Amino acid sequence: MFRKHARALAILWSVTGLAGVSCGATITFSAPLSGANESPAVSTPGTGFTTVTLDTATQLLTIDLTFTNLTTATTAAHIHCCVSPPGSTGVATTLPAFPGFPLGVTSGTYTGALDLTQPVSYNPAFITANGGTVSSAEAAFITGFETGMTYLNIHTAENPSGEIRAFLTPEPASAILAGLALAGLWMIRRKRELRD
Repeated sequence: MFRKHARALAILWSVTGLAGVSCGATITFSAPLSGANESPAVSTPGTGFTTVTLDTATQLLTIDLTFTNLTTATTAAHIHCCVSPPGSTGVATTLPAFPGFPLGVTSGTYTGALDLTQPVSYNPAFITANGGTVSSAEAAFITGFETGMTYLNIHTAENPSGEIRAFLTPEPASAILAGLALAGLWMIRRKRELRD
């Protein structure tokens, strides 16, 4: 009987992603970018949306990004870490922008990936400020993601400190799956109590 419940628990645990980062997990963050999210807020017609996926098994960070109607041409785009919303902090990833990010435009799309085990994926100042090694910088960066202390922003000629920004937060599906797992565990426990 115990073995049957343990197997059900293991399946629920893995399906919901509650197995933890140490076992390898894919964590997805999605958020709209806006001038209101900048600190201080920026008045702009510019908007965007990003989905950032962190695969802790492969240590790849995948960035999907769309943006439109910026006031002037893009000059930079990257992820900052580690600060609580709505604060501002230094750049963690490549400077001035993600590799291959479209600079000099007011609207566009971007898809790219960063290998978090490689020094070229980081701002050298972030590595220095977080223990001086790539592995210590990676640990700080992943912790920043897990605790909601990272943001992605796009800088423009008119707004060199950033025109649109999004704090990266986990997708709601993760919370729903966790709730389903807890409900399943409750049902297993309740059924066992009724039999006893």
